[in-house]
Amino acid sequence: MHTGHTANIFSVKFLPHAGDRILITGAADSKVHVHDLTVKETIHMFGDHTNRVKRIATAPMWPNTFWSAAEDGLIRQYDLRENSKHSEVLIDLTEYCGQLVEAKCLTVNPQDNNCLAVGASGPFVRLYDIRMIHNHRKSMKQSPSAGVHTFCDRQKPLPDGAAQYYVAGHLPVKLPDYNNRLRVLVATYVTFSPNGTELLVNMGGEQVYLFDLTYKQRPYTFLLPRKCHSSGEVQNGKMSTNGVSNGVSNGLHLHSNGFRLPESRGHVSPQVELPPYLERVKQQANEAFACQQWTQAIQLYSKAVQRAPHNAMLYGNRAAAYMKRKWDGDHYDALRDCLKAISLNPCHLKAHFRLARCLFELKYVAEALECLDDFKGKFPEQAHSSACDALGRDITAALFSKNDGEEKKGAGGGGGGPVRLRSTSRKDSISEDEMVLRERSYDYQFRYCGHCNTTTDIKEANFFGRSEALKRRRAQPGWQQEQRSVHRQWL
Repeated sequence: MHTGHTANIFSVKFLPHAGDRILITGAADSKVHVHDLTVKETIHMFGDHTNRVKRIATAPMWPNTFWSAAEDGLIRQYDLRENSKHSEVLIDLTEYCGQLVEAKCLTVNPQDNNCLAVGASGPFVRLYDIRMIHNHRKSMKQSPSAGVHTFCDRQKPLPDGAAQYYVAGHLPVKLPDYNNRLRVLVATYVTFSPNGTELLVNMGGEQVYLFDLTYKQRPYTFLLPRKCHSSGEVQNGKMSTNGVSNGVSNGLHLHSNGFRLPESRGHVSPQVELPPYLERVKQQANEAFACQQWTQAIQLYSKAVQRAPHNAMLYGNRAAAYMKRKWDGDHYDALRDCLKAISLNPCHLKAHFRLARCLFELKYVAEALECLDDFKGKFPEQAHSSACDALGRDITAALFSKNDGEEKKGAGGGGGGPVRLRSTSRKDSISEDEMVLRERSYDYQFRYCGHCNTTTDIKEANFFGRSEALKRRRAQPGWQQEQRSVHRQWL
């Protein structure tokens, strides 16, 4: 069937409850077309977008409504019951992220059709409450003073609580590294699990992430206390209070000891015995590690962690394998494992030291120095080891280099840390509201490695089967023997 489009069609969706009769298409010609397949005709043509339309989304609860995401930064909503040939802007990302932002994908929660997920330029994935947005705008129209307000009392385009952000904790601070390698971080596909509790994201230029919407864990890197060497801006030798570093503004009010580690009461980690079959798995992982087969070691340690989630040694060993492999995101996964190991066993010597090394590799240099000093205080017999001395030299060199660079920038009236999410250009400036939403982001639960798309946007990741089936199998006898085959059911 000829659709009337004059460029590549990027997205095709059937309208729910129309008996596979109504088809919606979005294309690179910036147009959205609605087709009646019974007569093979295009019955509506929408040309409101000003750039390529990348995705169309529909929802069972909204039989006459659909949405589009385009590279003009807009999410538009369409209602086929209206006679108008136009749509309304539901979300304008340019109000938050500047004119250069592009919306790439969107999807509606199958269990809660008021929940819309949006992927766009950058590492953050956004969830919106459609009903809250509409109620907010309706109340604004009904208010007699809606059009009269000052800058300090301005009307927000989105009400508080209508948006929630998700991000892999290492990505904001790693943005300059990806940009230097000509890799653009952008969510190319988002989809909900069948039960609506999980969000799967394919991050262009990086990897695949699973966000559990019930897993309310802030990114660990966002919880670090603000340090003078890695946060804020140094101008003429003085700290600026309005800088941005590591993807988080200095406006966060955190306790100075927000990253203080648990006190250890001894220097010998208690021995935790594993069941014989898990001991064999751990030994296989150790052998793979010794042979520098890092991925195999990680997979084996992960298998053991699934069955013994409270064993600090397994987390510590897996962190070491991540740090050796050094894939994108591995040092952040290692940091998470180190913190988990320390929470389970505050005496875990290697986890304490590896944590300092992870912070350094993730560009949190001052925090790495504090963590290393903390390690030396807890384990004084290791304070002058070759590993400690080597890390100390790396940190000192990094701090010297950074301070020297900041002094030169400060002398020129500039200033700023290694990560600059704000820009002096109006076209790509980030609003204060956007910074607050980013600071409130939640972290991922699982990361899937193996694919990394770096060229085009049309790359997907999806669920296979239902998570309820996996839960039922876990309750059945013989789950341990079946877990290898069932594990692939997640993707």
